[in-house]
Amino acid sequence: MSFVRFESVTKSFSLGEHVVTPFAKLSLEVDEGEFLVMLGPSGSGKSTLLNLAAGIDRPDQGRVYVGDTEVTALGSVSAADWRARTVGFVFQDYSLIPVLTAYENVEVPLWLTHMSRADRHQRVCVALEAVGLTDRHGHQPKQLSGGEQQRVAIARAIVADASLIVADEPTGNLDEESAKSVLRLLQRLNHERGKTILMVTHDVRAVEHGTRALRLIKGVLHEFEERVL
Repeated sequence: MSFVRFESVTKSFSLGEHVVTPFAKLSLEVDEGEFLVMLGPSGSGKSTLLNLAAGIDRPDQGRVYVGDTEVTALGSVSAADWRARTVGFVFQDYSLIPVLTAYENVEVPLWLTHMSRADRHQRVCVALEAVGLTDRHGHQPKQLSGGEQQRVAIARAIVADASLIVADEPTGNLDEESAKSVLRLLQRLNHERGKTILMVTHDVRAVEHGTRALRLIKGVLHEFEERVL
C-alpha cells in the first residue's frame, strides 16, 4: 500500500542568474513499511526530495502525499504540527544540542506535546534502549563517539513514534564500523517496528540494508544497478 506518493512533482531553484531544476514531473510511490535507499551524485536533488516528503519545502508543481495527508496542501502551522507527529529526522551532522545530555536531546521532540513528564520519561527510555544507549543517557554529545551521536539522533527520530523517518546521509560522517552499526539499526527499526524509511546517501553499502534502492540521475529515478555507480 502506497504511503509516500509524489505526483508529477517539479522543483526549481534560482542560483544567481540561473534556474536549476533538480527534477521535473517526478513521480514516486513508497509503500508503507518500506526502507527506500536513494543514491545519486551531489546536486541531484536527493535532499530536496526528502524535504518535500517532510513538508519542509514545497514543489513548484505537483502534489506530495504521506498517508492520507496531502502535504503540499498544508499551511505552515499545520505542516509543523503534522511533522511533529509524523516525521522523524536523521541528519549527517547529527544536529544534537551540545549543552543537553543524550536523554534531553531525545526528549526535545516531546517538549511541545501535552505529554506528562512521566510519559515523556518512558518514551525517552524506550527510545534509548532501542538504539542501545541506555548507559549513555547522561552524556553530552562531546562525550560520545560519532556513531553514538548518530544513534542518539535516531532515538530522537523515533521517540514520538513517527511513522516516517527521513535520513539524509546518516553515515556520511562516520567511520566504516560505525556506519555499518547505524545501517543495521535503521534496518532493525524497519523490520521490527515497521518504520517507513526514506534515506538518501552516497554510501553504496546502504543498499543491502534497504528493501529497495533507486538512483536519482539528472532528475530521473532509475532502479539501482551497482555497475553504473
